[in-house]
Amino acid sequence: MQYVAPTTVGEACSLLADNPGSRVFAGATDLVPQMRTGRLEPSVMVDLKRIERLMSVSHADGRWTVGAATPASDLTHNVEFTTMHPGISEGAGLIGSDQIQNRSSLGGNLCNGSPAADSVPAMIASGARAVIAGAGGERTVLVADVVTGPGQTSLSADEFIVEFEIDDPPANTGDAYLRMIPRTEMDIAVVGAAVRLTMDGDTVSAASVVLGAVAPTAVRVPDAEAALIGSSLDDDTLAAVATAASAACNPIDDKRGTIEYRTQVAGVLAKRAAVIAAERAKNGA
Repeated sequence: MQYVAPTTVGEACSLLADNPGSRVFAGATDLVPQMRTGRLEPSVMVDLKRIERLMSVSHADGRWTVGAATPASDLTHNVEFTTMHPGISEGAGLIGSDQIQNRSSLGGNLCNGSPAADSVPAMIASGARAVIAGAGGERTVLVADVVTGPGQTSLSADEFIVEFEIDDPPANTGDAYLRMIPRTEMDIAVVGAAVRLTMDGDTVSAASVVLGAVAPTAVRVPDAEAALIGSSLDDDTLAAVATAASAACNPIDDKRGTIEYRTQVAGVLAKRAAVIAAERAKNGA
């Protein structure tokens, strides 16, 4: 096995194109455990953390650009980013322990392809885009279109995510991410729910609802969004949100939760996240 640490995107692309058995990594918080269990045996490990573009965070012209290998802790400690995108920051802040968050990244959390990835539902709810580089150049896709199934992505073998583009939210917009885990920390989501709302006074004018860990990929819930738009988040609306969220679930049974439990919890979390998102929208935070 060979370890390389390129310093440019072009160099990394060349390494991947020339070495079919190679594997990129940023924090390696998913890659190393997979190697230890024998699931992966890359011939070349390509460390992306030496590439400045992948490690930078900037805000200009109404948009955040977040390097795909940027440590999650850089986002959770960024007051301006967290104020604008609290849901994404909350998701990033739930990836493992404090120590892991100094290595883990949005790019790794997404490309690992876990249905339970904590940062992904909020990124999808915020309309985040992924800039992908490969031997054929760069392309930009919605984060929602990257993961195609458990452990699977739409990226070619010679491609990797360079950065994320996240537009500033409209005025009077708030978001939130909640998850349920059996323990207080250091666990994988049984269910995750991200909600982003734009408010016109007390009325919801735009809504995004995305669930994690209840289907092969993160899933958007159009029926919950339709129930929210035009409402004032009264009890009947929140009940409709919960019902729609539960109906959108296609979960599995495992040792962390049954199908029935995940389905029920999805409705509860979606309703709670909607209330928090609305409060943040009204308070400008």
